[in-house]
Order: sequence, then C-alpha cells, then structure tokens
Amino acid sequence: MSKQVLIVGGTSGIGRELAATYARQGASVIIAGRDSARAEKIAAEINTEVNSTHYVRGIQADLSRPEILKDALSGIEHIDSIVLTGMRRDNNTIAAYDIAGATELAIAKIVGYTTVVHTLRSRISPTGSVLLFGGLAKDVPYPGSTTVTTVNAGVTGLVATLAKELAPVRVNAIHPGMVGDSPYWAGNQPAVEAARARILTGAVPTMRDIVEGSVFLLENPAANGVNLDLNGGHA
Repeated sequence: MSKQVLIVGGTSGIGRELAATYARQGASVIIAGRDSARAEKIAAEINTEVNSTHYVRGIQADLSRPEILKDALSGIEHIDSIVLTGMRRDNNTIAAYDIAGATELAIAKIVGYTTVVHTLRSRISPTGSVLLFGGLAKDVPYPGSTTVTTVNAGVTGLVATLAKELAPVRVNAIHPGMVGDSPYWAGNQPAVEAARARILTGAVPTMRDIVEGSVFLLENPAANGVNLDLNGGHA
C-alpha cells in the first residue's frame, strides 16, 4: 500500500505544494478544503502535473466547523501522515476588535486541528506523524496580531500534549515567517522587501523551503515534539 497523506488546507499555497511533492513520490494524497468543488479541481490539477490519474483526491473539511469533521473524514480508513495547514487571516486590533473573525480563527486552528486528530486517531499508522502549522507571530507580535499570536502560541501547546497522547505517532509543528512566493505575499514587493531587511540571511523564505522543512518533520523518525521556526533568522 502506498503512503497515505491528508493535507487539510491543501488547496493553495504551501499545502498545495506539499501535496504535489508527495504525489510525485507516489503517495496517495487527500487534500481537504472548505469547498469540495475547489478541492476536487485542485486535486485534478495536481494529478495532471505529476502525470497521474489517482494520486490526489479532494474532499471538503472546514476547520472552522469542527462539528462536521467526523462525517467529512469518514471515508478515510487509514492514514500515515496528517498535515494541518488550514488557517484564517485575522488582522484584528484591540481598538477595532472583530469578535467573529477572532472566533473563526481560534476555532479553526485550535479546536479544528484537534478535532481532526481526535477523529482520525485510531486510523493513524503507529509509525505515522502529524504536522501542525503555526507561525512567526507567536514570537513576533505586531499591531493587529493578538489572535494570530495567541493561536500560533497555542500550536506549541498542542504539540506538547498531542505528542504524549498519540505516542508512538509523532507530532511536530512548523512555524514559517513571511513566505515571499506564497499566494498571499507574491506581488507585494514593498512588504517582501521590508521583511527581507529584518531577516538575518537576507533571503525571504520560499514555499519550497517550507515544504522541505515539512517533509523533514513528517518523515524523520527522530523528530517528535519539535516546533521548527523557519524564517531565515528574524532580527
């Protein structure tokens, strides 16, 4: 049986790149997103890219609606690796606090991530792994980052508890900074250059950098309970 990988948030950006990487290696990949039609469309695109008709399939799984995840994931009988990269953008200041936006992000990234793992816990291979996505804001807050900073810091807590509860399944997290060629930042050259000035290497990380770090955490049998910061060194 080929390796089975689930990527929740795999319809764009880093998640999509990671799905394509595993598909090229011959893994069976399930990408999940809020919209089933989009997930199926992206899956078909990746299959075309890797010259396959079956490596990747798309399903609907909305992390901000954890109550539907049991049914959404019911078709998965066995899984080797789970990647939880789905998130919501939330530029939310205390002066103009958007309760609905903050609630959606907190539910998606804390309750949603945990619910996926809870739902699939008995179907994860004993040699399998779980990868959570956090972010640089856990250590470097900025005006409007209160919710983002809090939930990304919460990801480190999830790694600590899940690694113990799921053992021997490994659990790690990756915390990127700005990813210059990601769909959110590509084309915003002023912001990318401003970030470059704060990065010790002078090189803004790329999606390929984050994918390679993700594969390391997912595949290296000694990597467990790790929170890996990938930002080029933030000054």
